Amino acid sequence: MSATKLRVAVLYGGFSAEREVSLVSGKACLEALSTLGHEAVAIDMTRDLAALMAALTPRPDVVLNALHGRWGEDGCVQGLLNVLGIPYTHSGLLASSLAMHKPTAKRLFEAAGLRCPGGEVLHRSVVEAGDPMPRPYVVKPIEEGSSVGVVIVQAGDNVPPIQTGAWPYGERVLVEPYIPGRELTVSVMGDRALAVTELRPKRGFYNYEAKYTGGKTEHLVPAPVPEPIYAQAMEEALAAHRTLGCRGVSRADFRYDDRPEQGEAGGLYLLEVNTQPGMTPLSLVPEQAAYLGISFPELVGWMLEQAACD
Repeated sequence: MSATKLRVAVLYGGFSAEREVSLVSGKACLEALSTLGHEAVAIDMTRDLAALMAALTPRPDVVLNALHGRWGEDGCVQGLLNVLGIPYTHSGLLASSLAMHKPTAKRLFEAAGLRCPGGEVLHRSVVEAGDPMPRPYVVKPIEEGSSVGVVIVQAGDNVPPIQTGAWPYGERVLVEPYIPGRELTVSVMGDRALAVTELRPKRGFYNYEAKYTGGKTEHLVPAPVPEPIYAQAMEEALAAHRTLGCRGVSRADFRYDDRPEQGEAGGLYLLEVNTQPGMTPLSLVPEQAAYLGISFPELVGWMLEQAACD
């Protein structure tokens, strides 16, 4: 239990495509705050800023940001809390917005010497008209998390990745070559990479359902990969965290192409960094922390200690 009792406002829920996951993250954090002896106030985020201001009265000592997806992890809420001068968990405005905008983050990673998949940003009409690159390839929204809207287009698929008029994620689309191999992820806690987990979906790829539905994905921690790859993933996750200017907790996702015939063309590819990783019972950051002997309440307590404004 913390020696200093804090008034903590937990922002959760919200109105992004990841609302349901955020509700679960927020509830788990509320339970941890109770265990730590803090006074916790739950705030289901809406577009009503007057209601938010009322919920933040009396002023909390810190905001625990358990929002996921747009508006909650793209710098919007972070900017508001900066104006109010209320310390909050996770990354600040700039790092949050850079990480959420996948093409910008990719350019920064590549400038820092971190290898990412190729690809380009296209108008959705180009993708609707036909294959913009040889199959297999991946279609992604520019600014969504948790694999929302991600489509892998394989040879032989008959359904177009974007059906005319049915793409709710904006006019621009990120298209990347598909990297075969294994899914790896690394959590970063301040200046320390925690561990490497291999994710093995029991069906399909590691999409939204596989991430948040129990029994859909096998988590292997520590990942059964060669020691040099394990060390590289740890180093690159920390480098990506620092490149974006993240603080608190983040998580870097990789693909590891381990086909021997690929040689140097295979290996590790950084996909993206998540500045608001899930805090659900199935989430990877708490799992890796537990692997190192850090309990969920201890993790939440550490996050509060790192809270700040820009």
